[in-house]
Amino acid sequence: MSEGAIVIIGGTSGIGRAIAESYAARGRSVVVACRDAGRAQAIAGKIGGETTGIAVDLAHPAGIAARLGGVRDVEHLVLSAIDRDDNRAREYNLEGAQRLVTMKLVGYTEAIHALLPEMREHASILLFGGLAKDRPYPGSTTVSTVNGGVTGMVHTLATELAPIRVNALHPGIVGDSPAWEGKPPAVLEAVRARTPLGRLVTMSEVAGAAAFLLENGAVNGVNLAVDGGWLLM
Repeated sequence: MSEGAIVIIGGTSGIGRAIAESYAARGRSVVVACRDAGRAQAIAGKIGGETTGIAVDLAHPAGIAARLGGVRDVEHLVLSAIDRDDNRAREYNLEGAQRLVTMKLVGYTEAIHALLPEMREHASILLFGGLAKDRPYPGSTTVSTVNGGVTGMVHTLATELAPIRVNALHPGIVGDSPAWEGKPPAVLEAVRARTPLGRLVTMSEVAGAAAFLLENGAVNGVNLAVDGGWLLM
């Protein structure tokens, strides 16, 4: 049987794009999605191979099904779209908080709902959380809470959607990601000092962990930290 499509919502930048590029390099059919159709199509062209780009905004769940209506024969679904919400109680940004909560806890689930009719019997789904759920910081209330919610989604969806597998990846600080590569050297050095590896995790390593969770048929209901041991120190 031929291989199905890899759909990556949040696949035009950062770790999502690294995952898309790794699968495209293997000759797989890849669909990358972000909020802007022009950007999605442009990035798909840069990735090359059998890659197409579409517009999907997970923060507006009512429109997700229509946006995904043309996607067919899904073998792996990756939900890596994120929104960085530094949001403190004293200066609470209600709109930002609502967007992030909707994107991950409702938008992720609606995207799965929309694509289920096109998913293979033994397909796999990968959600993205983050380690702010375990190591909160001032301003992370919404981020930490939502990423904690992702762990619960993994457990419920893996049970409900079986034999489709559902796992989540929770990256720590990824040194060459767009969010971190431009940080001051002193900031990055402080993180390295607390990481047993003695260096920061790379996007390539996170993409490799994503492929493991997507492809290993025995792994299900797992929330995997990819942090080089950062949480140990």
